[in-house]
This record gives sequence, structure tokens and C-alpha cells, in this order.
Amino acid sequence: MQVWHGAAEVPADLGPTVATLGIFDGVHRGHQVVLAATVSEAESAGLSSVAVTFDPHPATVHRPDEDFSLIASLPDRLERLTGTGLDGVLVVPYTLDFARATPEEFVRAYLVELLHARIVVVGDDVRFGRDNSGDRDTMVELGRAFGLGVEIIADIADPETGRRWSSTWVRELLAAGDVAAAARVLGRAHRVRGIVVHGAKRGRALGYPTANLRADDLGVVPADGVYAGWLIRPDHSPDDGTSKRLPAAVSVGTNPTFHGVERTVEAYVLGRTDLDLYGEEVVVELTERLRPQVTFVGIDALLDQMADDVAEVAHALDVPAPVRPPAPEESHAQ
Repeated sequence: MQVWHGAAEVPADLGPTVATLGIFDGVHRGHQVVLAATVSEAESAGLSSVAVTFDPHPATVHRPDEDFSLIASLPDRLERLTGTGLDGVLVVPYTLDFARATPEEFVRAYLVELLHARIVVVGDDVRFGRDNSGDRDTMVELGRAFGLGVEIIADIADPETGRRWSSTWVRELLAAGDVAAAARVLGRAHRVRGIVVHGAKRGRALGYPTANLRADDLGVVPADGVYAGWLIRPDHSPDDGTSKRLPAAVSVGTNPTFHGVERTVEAYVLGRTDLDLYGEEVVVELTERLRPQVTFVGIDALLDQMADDVAEVAHALDVPAPVRPPAPEESHAQ
């Protein structure tokens, strides 16, 4: 799949396409239906399939003071889009100047003139152009004006609940810590991506060294608690047979036992004390919430719970449980 960051990167000899557009935050199952229809239409017509997406998210441009986080970072969004079978993705830099374009101006400039679209596939809830004034009916009207075929994909609902797949639903589930249900809407486990930073190193002192990520840099982070998951090293090229995908016990929160105030995501790779991940970009994938975050009285109680958490994580991930590390000598004196 080709990725073009801005109109200038689109090749001049790009042939006719079938196009779709959207933020595709999370690339959830509703998005996947629209993207699959785009790919299918293109294959049937012998054309290229292209998705238009936007970065940063319009909400952060129009309402910069609001607390808004993405479900998926742009690299994760593009990785998921690659898996849909698309031939290309155009990432349009979203600015206030760009946002002033009318629906007609957007369709003419990007879909007709730049991408040479013959067919446009969009969801029933599509919005585009200045003040989100363009909708499905607008797209149909502009399709007639520009000679575009327009396919509208009706909202797809979850067969178990009847609720339509949506990014809003994913956010609600993550806010409740229900990463398993969020995975059902997303079609895969929720993940966060960030740079490993130095922490207080308490985990190392206790025998459970963790890779620490600042939660405010990661997009949508689920509710505080302890999770089973995986630590993934996307840029790691091992020459020793080690895996890029490692089972991990993940703690989300402020470390109330130690009176912490900064919210972090800390991942302990099961049985590994030899990893040096500082400064490395990692992905933390969250598959199951085990318990909420609680405050412990004394280090011994904390160590017992950590050992239980690690054993439960190993069971949830169906991997061998590591041997419990020896308690630090000073723990019994506290």
C-alpha cells in the first residue's frame, strides 16, 4: 500500500480510482465494512482503491483547548489500513485553511482532480467540507454533477447488541476498562504506542522491571487497573531469535501505593529482567482487565499481589508463568 502525506506526494500518473474518505480512528468494524466495499468495487472495475484520511484529527484543530485523544495513532491507523487491501492512502494535513473548503471544492480538488475517482464509497454518516456541511445527500448530488458513481454503505450494527459500530462506543468501553469488549468493536485488541521513558525504577527494585510510558502522550488510555497484554517492539530486528511480541502484565494509573500523581502505563515483560528499552518506541496491546488499581499497605502485600497478577496474566495469555523473583531484603523491614 502506498501512503502519500499531502497532495504533492500523489503521483501525477495515478490512474482512475475508487475512493473513500474518513478519519477512520481505530479502523473499527464499521470502518472495515466501508473499506472492504471500496476495495471490492475497485477490484470489480479494474481500478485502484484509495482512502483519504486526515491528520491531525479535526477536533484538535477546531477545539484545541478540549481534552481529546485518538483511539489509534497515525502509524497504527496506517498499519490497519494496510491490512484492508487498499492500494493507497492519502493523508491530508488538516488545517483551518483546509477546513474552509466547501463540500464541492473538496470533492473537485481531491476526489476528481487529484485522485481521478470514478466511484466514491462512503458510510451513511459521512460528513465533509466547511462546517461539516456535506453529508450523504450532498455526496450523491456532487456525484451527479461530476460524473461520479456514489455508493452509500448503511450503518452496520453489532449483532449481539444492535448498536452501530462507532469510535464513540470504543471510547466508552475503554473509559470503563472493558478492553475485551472494545476489541470486539475494533476487530482487534486496543493498543497504545509511545517512547519508553525513565520512571522511579521501583519495579526493578522489586524484581518486576517495567517499560514506562506517559499516559498523556498515548491517545486513549483505558481506565486505571492491571491488564494482561503484549509489549511489541515494532522496530526491533532481533538476531538472537527473540520475539518482537512479548507477553506483559500492564499497570495503568498513578501508583497510589507510592503516592504517585503522574498517570503512566507500565508494562512488565513476563520473566524478563534483561531488556533495555529506554528511548525505544513500543506498542502495548491490552487484551483483558484483571482488576482495578488499589492502594496496598506495605511492600509485602504489594509483592504478593504482583505475583498473583503475573500468574493470572500468564494464564490469560496462555504462556508459562515465570518464577516469582526473590523479595528485596528491605521489604520485610517496611
